[in-house]
Amino acid sequence: MKYRILLVEDEPSLCDTIKLNLELEGYTVQTAKDGKSALKSFKSERFNLIILDVMLPEMDGFTVCEAIRLENPEIPVLFLTAKNSSSDRVYGLKIGADDYLTKPFNLEELLLRVQNLLRRSVKSLDSPAVSDYQIGEAKINFVSQEITKANETIHLTRKEALLLKLLIERRNEVVSREHILETVWGYDIYPSTRTIDNFMVSFRKYFETDPGNPQYFQSVRGIGYRFVDAMK
Repeated sequence: MKYRILLVEDEPSLCDTIKLNLELEGYTVQTAKDGKSALKSFKSERFNLIILDVMLPEMDGFTVCEAIRLENPEIPVLFLTAKNSSSDRVYGLKIGADDYLTKPFNLEELLLRVQNLLRRSVKSLDSPAVSDYQIGEAKINFVSQEITKANETIHLTRKEALLLKLLIERRNEVVSREHILETVWGYDIYPSTRTIDNFMVSFRKYFETDPGNPQYFQSVRGIGYRFVDAMK
């Protein structure tokens, strides 16, 4: 099997060096110089691994990683970055990265980490990730994009499922309107923020006992939205 790697790095010389060495190992490598073009490549092509810088033009690597995770929870993501504080590492791993290597780095170490991530990802195909969540009596299945409660089944649109997943993954945190638009809608033309309000109205209808006094899906005036789950 010839593995395909998406390398996202805006420093030309470093990008060329990494690409050359990965290709010498037998990998097929496609590069992107900024966050938006990285997401375009990810959405239009198939990759086995993504190597992702954090400090990128257009859209930073953390946001790119979050957007990728909403679409695909399995593909390995390796952060390769000069941001070496413990808080950056923790945040990168929290939003879904599988590994985090800081610059400057040893090239041999990078190649070994790539090899290990690819080996683990092949093994994980035999045991698909759990992709469901329960809110009250309602059960969400993100694979089928359905909500089931009592004898009722609600079919979610793709954008509803992506927004719902983002809020759940960031549960008990305030997520700004701007971050939602960039992460869920990506590089497309942004809709009006009223669109998000309409999605929240739908979520309250689906999950809240009293939609006028929401327990789970809350608006934070002037900032954004928050999904509250006190049990998790």
